Amino acid sequence: MSAGRSARERARPALPRVPAVVVLAHHLVGYRRTWRAGIFSSFLLPVLTVLGFGVGVGSYIDQGIGGVSYLDWIVPGLIASTALQTAVSESTWPVFGNFQWVRTYFAQSAAPLRVGDILSGHLAFVVFRVLTTIAAFLLVTALFGALRAPWAVAVLPVVALLGLAVAAPTFAYAAVVSVDSWLAMLLRFAVIPMTLFAGVFFPVESLPLALRWLAYATPLWHGVELCRAATLGVAPQWSVAGHLLYLAAWAVAGWLLARRAFRRRLVV
Repeated sequence: MSAGRSARERARPALPRVPAVVVLAHHLVGYRRTWRAGIFSSFLLPVLTVLGFGVGVGSYIDQGIGGVSYLDWIVPGLIASTALQTAVSESTWPVFGNFQWVRTYFAQSAAPLRVGDILSGHLAFVVFRVLTTIAAFLLVTALFGALRAPWAVAVLPVVALLGLAVAAPTFAYAAVVSVDSWLAMLLRFAVIPMTLFAGVFFPVESLPLALRWLAYATPLWHGVELCRAATLGVAPQWSVAGHLLYLAAWAVAGWLLARRAFRRRLVV
């Protein structure tokens, strides 16, 4: 009996040193079957936004902003806001559904996976989605000549950190709400105001002082500043290290909150 059990244990595939890779692979396998549905919008969205805001609205702004054309100025803001929206869309209903509808998380927790593995693997997939979306955005905007500095490639690690800073607390939120209507409220009262007033479409300095500090508190503003510094080749308003540390603080705090929320749901 013991010999047969040992043979079965030897035949059973072992988990990798980083079990979260297994969870990431699970999401990538699922995405392999659905990526074609989103590839068109990945290129169509930046084209429409650049034409609508950068070329359309920019034609009415003769002097530009900060000495650059409105198209060049708004593109990094659109890049950061697209990263934010991608991270939120991948962290709301998919996370809620894995708890309430398809219950994938419960199946994963029944396997030899820890809560941190499940959470980290899914967050890694969200970062992957953000990077692929922004890579397409960069390609389109480069064709429009809206990237003025070779530092524009630094946008990719910036949006990866921004996506993680947004996705981690959103995971925590989606794990504790009881009905999915709360997710729509998150979009209405957090994501949309953040997109409108965090320096994407106009300088934050034009806002009243109270709203300006609210904008500074959002992770999107820090992502916009870093993306704008990279694409324009200028120094951001704050230090680069300050922006990065602020986004990292959001990511770490969000991950801790999400792990606590996941543990409450998955560990009996």
